[in-house]
Amino acid sequence: MSGGRNCEHAVEVKDLRKTYIVGDQQVNALDGVSAQIRKGEFWAIMGASGSGKSTMLNILGCLDRPTSGSYFLDGRDVSKMDDANLSDIRLKYLGFIFQSFNLIPQLTVAENIALPLYYQGVDEDESIVRAKELASMVGLSMRLDHKPTQLSGGQQQRVAIARALSNDPVLILADEPTGNLDSATSIEIMSLLSEMNKRGKTIVMVTHEPDIAEYAAHRLVMKDGRVDRIS
Repeated sequence: MSGGRNCEHAVEVKDLRKTYIVGDQQVNALDGVSAQIRKGEFWAIMGASGSGKSTMLNILGCLDRPTSGSYFLDGRDVSKMDDANLSDIRLKYLGFIFQSFNLIPQLTVAENIALPLYYQGVDEDESIVRAKELASMVGLSMRLDHKPTQLSGGQQQRVAIARALSNDPVLILADEPTGNLDSATSIEIMSLLSEMNKRGKTIVMVTHEPDIAEYAAHRLVMKDGRVDRIS
């Protein structure tokens, strides 16, 4: 696969379109979206329900393919890759943070953080060392052996952030990362994401909350599958 870490942009999308057939209707979930995101930037994708922001996130996360148009991730054209290659891209170049945390309940904090490394075939001892470093970074050094059910919502989201960082991703995708958290915990989580961004991580976050979007330096507002405005 071509591309590399010296590429200026983490994300380049051009004329992205995603069409679904619902009954006898054609629905254009994305209708010609173009954008460029430089490495180290923090973007918020906003828009009403049905605006296309979730479809956009799924394509950026290589969980779905566009019907047409191009998507370059760190210089690699991923828009036409097959499932096996997309899976490889997700494992090596992307980090995901979900509203519902998506932790494995049977695993400890350290094991959840190390999970992407296990899948990459990294030695178990090395994976746990990396997990401990990341747990410390997100303030969970004292919770390494806890299971997710023994943690608060904010602590679980901190585990998810550490897990997203474990493979040193080109791009972190956050889908409503504060959606299940109270306002005080939301501020803590967004402060942590801001700190990760200051350390050089590229972050794209979907949110419907204007105060959460304020943490991002750039905002892409979608409407009816199109880019309504960029600020």
